[in-house]
Amino acid sequence: MAKHRVLPAAAIAIAAVMVVVACAPEVVAPPASTVTLEPRENRGAVPSPPPDPKPAVAWPLSGADAAGLTGEELNRPAIAIKIENSADARPQSNLYRADIVYEEYVEYGISRLVAVYHSDLPETVGPIRSMRPMDKNIAGQYVGPLVFSGAQGRFITDARNSGQKLIAQDIGSYGFFRVNTKRAPHNLHGTLADFLAQSEGLTAPPPPWEYAYPSEFATAQMEGSPVALVDIFMSGRAQPKWHWDAAQGLWMRFENADAHVDANGTQISASNIVVLWVDVKYTSRQGGSSVPETIMITDGNPGYVVSGDRMIEVIWSKSSRTAVIEIVTLDGDPVVLLPGQTWVELVPRSGVGHKTSVDFE
Repeated sequence: MAKHRVLPAAAIAIAAVMVVVACAPEVVAPPASTVTLEPRENRGAVPSPPPDPKPAVAWPLSGADAAGLTGEELNRPAIAIKIENSADARPQSNLYRADIVYEEYVEYGISRLVAVYHSDLPETVGPIRSMRPMDKNIAGQYVGPLVFSGAQGRFITDARNSGQKLIAQDIGSYGFFRVNTKRAPHNLHGTLADFLAQSEGLTAPPPPWEYAYPSEFATAQMEGSPVALVDIFMSGRAQPKWHWDAAQGLWMRFENADAHVDANGTQISASNIVVLWVDVKYTSRQGGSSVPETIMITDGNPGYVVSGDRMIEVIWSKSSRTAVIEIVTLDGDPVVLLPGQTWVELVPRSGVGHKTSVDFE
């Protein structure tokens, strides 16, 4: 008789587990994952933004950097000096160092200049000539003295009554002398330190306009037309021309076809040429000879501003003797000029009996 072997329950359970394990599919483990961290690229320090080209302190009449100067230097008054510009007077002495120069039409069709010195004060300047009735209205905005040789008594009285500080040889001011390189009356020069000493209580002028930092933000540079020549005809005896010198980035001045140079040979130059159309009237002969007066107080005349190698049309106005000349675009926006020296050409559009012109090429 057959015999059956009976296994214990525990043995049966173990056997069952072994069968299940043996029949289960093989579990494949995923490959080990390895992450390699590369070193970060060394990019150095974050670069600083470019420096602000606007000076922390700037001279008001040129926009040039005035950092490091004393308060006494910065607060000194600007000196407006009447300079002769006839052929007998040229070359002038230290005209090229003025911050701003105005060219005005006077009798016989010649031009004279009002040179305004502030950031750069030479020891002497000349030749100095007589005042005209419009000069107080040119110099008034600079709140400093107006220096001249003399004038008709009525013009001196009118200027003095207006509140303009006057320094003149004919009224007893000091600081004037004559040089022996020219004949009188084309040889009167002056010492700026003496003129400053007679300007006690006067302070620095306000900026007459805004300056562009960087230069490409000048209004003419942003909105204007390219030009390389400014050709002005005031009369047969006053025909200034300005030629653009790209290498120097400056406008170079000529009298007719001749380079306009200073006594030391430096050619007169500027960063900005401001051309203002003006009306002229002749004063009465009562109390002296009749002379042309440029009308500087106006509520809006046309003009042009040339900054660098570009030109725009503008409108200018001046509300009073001491008000600055306001210059705006045809859309009414304030005009921003380049830092540097500026020449203001006051070109008659009426009152002189002949045609005048301003041409750009």
